[in-house]
Amino acid sequence: MPSTNSSAKSLKAEKTNQSAILFAFIAAAFYALSTPFSKLLLTNLDGTILAGLLYLGAGIGMLAILLVYKAFNLDSSEISLGKSELKYIIAMVILDIAAPIFLMAGLKMSSAANVSLLNNFEIVTTTMIASLVFHEKISKTLGTGIALVTLSTMILSFQSEGSLSFSVGSAFVLMACLCWGLENNCTRMLSSKDPKQIVVIKGFGSGLGALGIGLIIGKTLPEPKLLISALILGFIAYGFSVYLYVLAQRTLGASKTSAFYAVAPFIGAAASIVVFRELPGLNFWVALAVLAVGTYFTNKG
Repeated sequence: MPSTNSSAKSLKAEKTNQSAILFAFIAAAFYALSTPFSKLLLTNLDGTILAGLLYLGAGIGMLAILLVYKAFNLDSSEISLGKSELKYIIAMVILDIAAPIFLMAGLKMSSAANVSLLNNFEIVTTTMIASLVFHEKISKTLGTGIALVTLSTMILSFQSEGSLSFSVGSAFVLMACLCWGLENNCTRMLSSKDPKQIVVIKGFGSGLGALGIGLIIGKTLPEPKLLISALILGFIAYGFSVYLYVLAQRTLGASKTSAFYAVAPFIGAAASIVVFRELPGLNFWVALAVLAVGTYFTNKG
């Protein structure tokens, strides 16, 4: 009888793990859409305002879902956020205000395909912080993957083959990745709580914060058509994506979830090439090859 119970528990754990991996992959696919479509919106929108609208869209969309769950008493087992999580919530909101502003600045100066790949540096920052601060173990295989991902970002960060000048746009993207790496580990400390609440707080807090900064520096809100487009993109790429990411983190942890999330840059790069019909330079393809090997090792680790 004990062996039967043990087998059932093992099967349940395996299914939970598979679900978490699936959530991480879907979250990555949704987030990948943000780079090419944000680049399109930036032709008519200020970066700070767009950053705010993306997160605000996430907050509004997830609030609607949260209200439906409350109305029909669904997911009653979810634990609400409390005062003990306040420091992580504040840090999460501040970092989520800064990160997309940096990203939009970098996206204005760089190709969408390059930015899609550079986003993978978030894996490095997330994993290193998870290891140094929260003592998550990094295997040799995962360490190799992280080193290769770092190398690929260095290749992409130079303006062109034969040039040793560092791209300012790349620097902004890497700063965004650092902010999100810190933020991912703050979110990790909240992952046992209701993910819908987390996204609502993240969305409204970071969205209104970034919008406030944009309006203070003299930027204006866009026409309704652009505003609604940004909100919808935000709900898909920053709202539902983060909701699934938090669910995955419960089972996989911060570093492992980020490793599976590594497919996002490949999807984003492919979408960017299709949308903008621009073939990237040689450094992009070299970085892509290095990143592919690095992603393989991070997923194996």
